[in-house]
This record gives sequence, structure tokens and C-alpha cells, in this order.
Amino acid sequence: MGYREVYEGWKADPDKFWMEAAKAIDWDREPTKALSGEAPVHEWFADGMVNTCWNAVDRHVEAGRGEQVAIIHDSPVTRTKREITYYELRNRVATLAGALKAKGIEKGDRVVIYMPMIPEALEAMLACARLGAIHSVVFGGFASHELAVRIDDAKPKCIIAAACGIEPGRVIHYKPLLDGALEQSDHQPEFCVILQREQEVAKLTEGRDVNWHGFQYGVEPADCVPVEGNHPAYILYTSGTTGQPKGVVRPTGGHLVALNWTMKNIYGVEPGEVFWAASDVGWVVGHSYICYAPLIHGNTTIVFEGKPVGTPDAATFWRVISEHRVASFFTAPTALRAIKRDDPKGELIQDYDISCLRALYLAGERADPDTIEWAQTVMNVPVYDHWWQTETGWTIAGNPAGIEPLSVKIGSPTVPMPGYDVHILGEDGTELPAGRLGAIAVKLPLPPGTLPTLWNADERFRKAYLDHFPGYYETGDAGMKDEDGYLWIMARTDDVINVAGHRLSTGAIEEVLAGHADVAECAVIGVADSLKGQLPMGFLCLNKGCDRDHDTVVKECIARVRDQIGPVAAFKLAAVVDRLPKTRSGKILRATMAKIADDVEFRTPATIDDPAIIDEIREAIRPLGYGKAG
Repeated sequence: MGYREVYEGWKADPDKFWMEAAKAIDWDREPTKALSGEAPVHEWFADGMVNTCWNAVDRHVEAGRGEQVAIIHDSPVTRTKREITYYELRNRVATLAGALKAKGIEKGDRVVIYMPMIPEALEAMLACARLGAIHSVVFGGFASHELAVRIDDAKPKCIIAAACGIEPGRVIHYKPLLDGALEQSDHQPEFCVILQREQEVAKLTEGRDVNWHGFQYGVEPADCVPVEGNHPAYILYTSGTTGQPKGVVRPTGGHLVALNWTMKNIYGVEPGEVFWAASDVGWVVGHSYICYAPLIHGNTTIVFEGKPVGTPDAATFWRVISEHRVASFFTAPTALRAIKRDDPKGELIQDYDISCLRALYLAGERADPDTIEWAQTVMNVPVYDHWWQTETGWTIAGNPAGIEPLSVKIGSPTVPMPGYDVHILGEDGTELPAGRLGAIAVKLPLPPGTLPTLWNADERFRKAYLDHFPGYYETGDAGMKDEDGYLWIMARTDDVINVAGHRLSTGAIEEVLAGHADVAECAVIGVADSLKGQLPMGFLCLNKGCDRDHDTVVKECIARVRDQIGPVAAFKLAAVVDRLPKTRSGKILRATMAKIADDVEFRTPATIDDPAIIDEIREAIRPLGYGKAG
């Protein structure tokens, strides 16, 4: 069947569709139905009993594939590589789970994990899943205050951390950050497990901290504990608009079924092949596509401890793909833009054979056409943009390459996946026709694997996602559909600006700016204007080696927007900057930039990669007549 037949088959009988998909999972007690609950609160496979760790690890060993490599750790920052087979992984995880069990961790307990990109981070996640404990991974290196807020919300019985993380040219001291967080938090864990690393040995707090290796010595390996299909597998915190983190809850049964389905149908891989998601376990991509989905499906997953550039150069990705024979690769557009900025002509890829690669998948932020076209040319593989969120855990709209590769329309993530009935709504909730920009909403119920609520915050969940458009999940993104049913994600709803009554997408302006030959990366924000309400302001990062006069490049970019979007955009404000403020996952902090420009009080986001860039942006804005208060 092609995509249309599969999608319409789901729409005609969702229960049948997902019950069929559930057959690919090992259940201790098979569910009798897929969907239960009453609108707007739904549950998937609630009466089934299942264990995530069994499905991700043990069953592959039992099926005779224990010698297959499960995890490849490639760490250019420590100059080390290692492989762990499914058999080794099963033993390591069972022993760790046994040690946690001996210390009192059981089903329903929360465990916070604070680790860098090392296999032990995945082992900790899987050990929690083995016991039915609920893990909450916090990005390694997060500031003490933000870690403390998450500790107080999740109330973990245990925290598992590494002594340090490694970044190009520096060591990030995790243990002092953890100690600082526990000094600030009201809740205190019963114990902390600390993994010492060669690069740094942390000081353990007597009576609270135990050594990762020492506390596992001589313990009885733990068996898998079956849990209900609606039992939370994990909590993943995403930043809220109030500064308070939102704990996205991921139910076990739907998580297993949906992720397993995506590996073949979206990413086009077969069990045994190598899959690489160049993300971090602290983000949803790391949960879904570094740890869980590849292992559930029986693939080899790569844990990459490095950066797209500087470890050691802009060819790192090509080396990893070539060396480990990656079949399907997933990264964020910002990573490719960093590579393109350092190596605009893509000359470094010529030193590597990446013929093993069948496709590149982009997500995490809007993929601008210029970056997609560059990747297509340099990598010589299909480039599929796809769109999803921390809340959904997997693709809302993408190109179903494993079912039927659809024509790529550059700038569109293609079409909705089975499970997602996507609508474009006006502010009053009415459906908008093709080509009209509006709020993107998904008709309820959401599919398996998506969030049913926020941790200990049901009312906040309804207010944030369900109340604005009754009967729908509000994505917070703005976009449109075309006549072919392709979805176009133009901006966050907050990034649609109103210029003299004209609603404009900042993403559309960014597309035009990114098409300038000298522009490696850009961002557009809306700033307050007494006459027009708002005006667009652009920030341009130029390719390395570009020695052209900055004022000339700015004038050319302004002319491009006038030519391609028109005078209605009123685009006259732009500046060249060395870098853009981003989260550690690569998202550009446009809302923060707008607040700087408008002299509005703001709190520096906890997820920012480098807080020093705030002052750089402020200095770039001032000559444009904004951000004067500082």
C-alpha cells in the first residue's frame, strides 16, 4: 500500500490500525483495545502489560541476535570509540537495575539522570525502564537552579549523574552543579549514583553518594517488571512560557508501539542496520531516536559525544557516517548550517565514502530551503524535513519513505502521519482554506506515544494545549496546507508578526535572507513600531571567509526581501552578527531576541547554549535604534 491507502486506512479504523501495529511488540498481557478514556483525556493500550527494557534489549538476545552491536559510542572529544552488543547491554542493564533495586528503587519511583553522551546514560534509562521506575533525564551541564527546579517537581528517590561532561577544549563539572542543585532543592533524593570519568574524579558526599561501579558489585541482576500500558515511561521537561518547566509524560505502551512503527515506515531502516540521530539524550530526539526507537526495532544506535564542527573539523559527521556505515541519519538544520558555514562548498565530504547512507532527516527547527538544497547537493541523498515536538515524541508530519517516498517540496515537512488529523485554524477556530496562514492544530485524540498530560499538572496541560481550540491539540506552530495536502510550518505562533495589519511569517523572510550567497544562517524577529505595530528585524551570520563589506551585504538582503516578498514586509532593519543565541539543541531564541530589542524585561532561558551572546545581540541591535535600555 502507498501512503494514501495507509493514512486513509488509519482514519477509517484507528483502533484496528494501532492494534495491528501493537503486534510487533512483546506484551506480558496483550491489550484488548487500543484507545480508551473519555475526551479530551485518552489512553492507549491501557489494559496491556509490557516492559520497555525487554522490548529494547532482552528480546533481541532471546531471538539469537545477542552478538549484534546495539550501541556504538563515538567520542571525538575523548578520542575513544567502543561497541556494546545486545548481549553485553542486557547484562550491563540488568546488573545496574539489580543494584538500583537493592537500594529500594521500584515501579513508579522517579529517577533523575544527569549525564553526557555516553552509553551509561542509555543504560541508566533502560535500567529504570526494566524496574518500571520513571526516569527524567536532565541535559548534562544544566545550571544548578534549573536542575533543582526539576528535582523539586519530579521528586526522585535517586539521581544518577556523571562526574563531568566533555566539550571541545573544556571539561564541564557536573558534580558541583548537582551538589549546588541539591543545596537549593527542597526535595532530597535517598541516594545519588556517580559515574567517575577518566577526565575528572568527583568528590562523593558521604552517606548520600555511591560509586557507579562499586554499588553494582555482587548484586543480583534484576528481571524485567511488567507495567500497565498507560504507566509513565519517563518525564521530560520542556521550558514553559512562565519559566516553570513543563514535565511531558510519556506512557509506556503507546511509546513502544509508535516508535517501533516509525523506524521502518518513516526512517526506512530494517533491524540490524545502523541508525544515527545526532542529538543528545537530554532532548526528546535523544529519548526517541538515540535510545528507544532504534533499540526497540533492533537497530544499532550511535551515541556521539562531539559537535558538528570543531571535533576536530567540519568533516566529523561524514567520518562517522562512513566509518560506522550509517543507513539513516537524523540531525538538526542548525548542525548542517554550522558545517556549511565552515565548509561552504562541501569539499571535506570528498574524503569520505558515505554511499551507505540512504537518506538524511531534519527536525528540531524549521529547515530553510537553502540548507536543504546545500545538503542535497553535497550529500547526494534525499533530504527529508519532518516536524514534531517534545510533546508528541514522534513525527506529526514527514515523508513516509518506508511506505512510499513522496515528492519533496523544499520548505515543507510533507504530509501528516497516521494518527495525526492536522487542521489549519483561524483565531476563532474555523478551518482555513489551502494557502492561508493559521494555527496548526491536531484533532483529538492524539495518537499513541504522545503526551496524555503534564506531570502533576493536569489543569496546566488543558490550559496550555486543549482550551484554545476545543476538540483539538494546539501545537503552538503556525503554517498552512497547500492544494496537495502538504503541510508548511512557517513559524511558532508567537513568531507570526503583524506589520500594518498584514500577518507575515518570520520564516518566510528568513528563507529569502538565507538564499543570499554570503549568508550562512539568519533569524528574523518582530520588533515594536509605533506606526506599523511591528517591523521585522533580521540577523545575518556570514560564511567563514566572507570579507565583503557588511553594510553592502545588509543592503543586498533588504533588496532581496523587497523583491521577493514585497514592500508590505517593510524590511529595513538588519545587522550582521557572529552567532545567534540558541538552545543547546539548536533552536534559535527568537522570543528572547525580540524582548531585548523591545526593552522588555526577560529571563535568560535555562536552555541557552552560551549566555554571553545576549550582550552581543544587544550591541548589534542598538545601532538599529532598539534595545537602548540594555
